[in-house]
Amino acid sequence: MTARKVKITDTTMRDGHQSLLATRMRIEHMLPICEKVDQIGFHSLEVWGGATFDSCMRFLNEDPWERLRVLRRHLKTPLQMLLRGQNVVGYKHYPDDVLIEFIKKTVYNGLDIFRIFDALNDVRNMEKSIEVVKQEGAHAQATVVYTISPVHNLEYYVKTAKILADMGADSICLKDMAGILAPQPAYDIIKAWKEELDIPVQLHCHYTSGMAAMTYLRAIDAGVDIIDCAISTMALQTSQPAIETMVAALKDTPYDTGLDLKKLTEIAEYFKEVRKHYAQFDVASNSVDTNVMIYQIPGGMMSNFISQLSQQNALDRLPEVLEELPRVRREFGYPPLVTPSSQIVGTQAVLNVLLGRYKMPTSEVKQYMRGYYGQPPAPVDEAVRKMIIGDEQPITCRPADLLEPGLPEARKEAAPYMQKEEDVVSVALFPQVAPQFLKERLAKKINVDLDLAARGSEFYPA
Repeated sequence: MTARKVKITDTTMRDGHQSLLATRMRIEHMLPICEKVDQIGFHSLEVWGGATFDSCMRFLNEDPWERLRVLRRHLKTPLQMLLRGQNVVGYKHYPDDVLIEFIKKTVYNGLDIFRIFDALNDVRNMEKSIEVVKQEGAHAQATVVYTISPVHNLEYYVKTAKILADMGADSICLKDMAGILAPQPAYDIIKAWKEELDIPVQLHCHYTSGMAAMTYLRAIDAGVDIIDCAISTMALQTSQPAIETMVAALKDTPYDTGLDLKKLTEIAEYFKEVRKHYAQFDVASNSVDTNVMIYQIPGGMMSNFISQLSQQNALDRLPEVLEELPRVRREFGYPPLVTPSSQIVGTQAVLNVLLGRYKMPTSEVKQYMRGYYGQPPAPVDEAVRKMIIGDEQPITCRPADLLEPGLPEARKEAAPYMQKEEDVVSVALFPQVAPQFLKERLAKKINVDLDLAARGSEFYPA
């Protein structure tokens, strides 16, 4: 057997705390450990994107761009982000001018690797991202979202990956956001990809069902190049498998990672203490969720169902919602349950149970049926589409082709509080959140400047 070192991407500072601590970890808890993390020898560090951009402004009063810049200054290891294709880091499609400017500014501020995915695996919604990332000299990692349905077979996964490789992807990732990828399907997909593709292959699994570490070992047998893990004290449950576990499992094998367990233990101890600061957001239980294998829903969806039903005093109807969900998903063309399709399908399943089937379709569901999120993996149920949008004809083009440029309006909105060009992008992405954040940031800066001026007068009296 030929020796082949398996590489590890550390997700602790993005997906780890997004999965376990509601994306609430602050930059102040990341910086003290950066030097030690940098010494490990990770393939990359996932530190940005996903929900972190929104969470920084909405909950933490942090500038997401400043977070990226500061982390870049403290880390030499390649930095990675999760980019939702045409959804960027938001929950809807944005016009190309917003996407292009976001990528340019992100590369400028120090990001190396963009993991690009689309909730429907509609390659048209990833094409512009891949093109611009490569133009800017960064690494474009195209992603295929894993799910289980009658149409998601081996042929589907190979075909989709080959299209993305032909688009110019520098590497390809299989993304199992729900933790439902079993060891054998992982082996089959990765093996086929390694035979058909000439680019590196990465695997991203959540531990939700308890299978992910076994799945990783089988994928390694099939030839996977890189696996995603989190430090042990920020791993398991709905996060990724533990780094230390995989390092120990592969030690003295042809796939030995070469990483130092003793150094990793120091990092684990640090994050063990950090996690205590976020106890109010820590939703992880001590057990795996085998229900995910039955219902195929990410852990976050289950908590959303419980929250929505509790607000309506209808928690006893959860079993009905769990029966309705796969029915809605089938009628919607089997979309993978990942942001934003998980919210679209999940919310409609709840409304169908509480109010009657499609008596109250959400605005997002209407847009989905009109084709504005892209092409579903399988045809939607036309009778259901008619119930939701009547005789309207869905669009057939790439959704972003129909969007007006978004930066001019955002620039006007940001103007009163703008301190840097990135602020315009922030407003374009989150017009309900960013202006207030920028306003408060400016007020804070003015107060600091006034304070410094007042203190300066003590030394330099007029």
